[in-house]
Amino acid sequence: MQKRLKSEFLGEAEFCADKEISALIGEGEACGEKHRLMLKIMRNIIENELSERQRQMIALYYFNRINIPEISKMLDVNRSTVSRTISRGRRNIMEKMKYFI
Repeated sequence: MQKRLKSEFLGEAEFCADKEISALIGEGEACGEKHRLMLKIMRNIIENELSERQRQMIALYYFNRINIPEISKMLDVNRSTVSRTISRGRRNIMEKMKYFI
């Protein structure tokens, strides 16, 4: 599977947000109490604050670890649509999470 985090495809702020979201979801790390709380808050934001399309693509990208070209094929949309939707979803998540981080 392709590596998702590539700074040449993401702006610096988006790259940092992508790393933060990946870290909150847990890339094989042991979960502490603070980590579990942040994950719960983030899941709540994803479920209640994102559009259905953003929620679907964020879930595929972060939780199912499917890359953008594969999501594009699955949903029969352009890669740019997937990238833009994930970027907007990521921005929405980080906007809400900044109050808790």
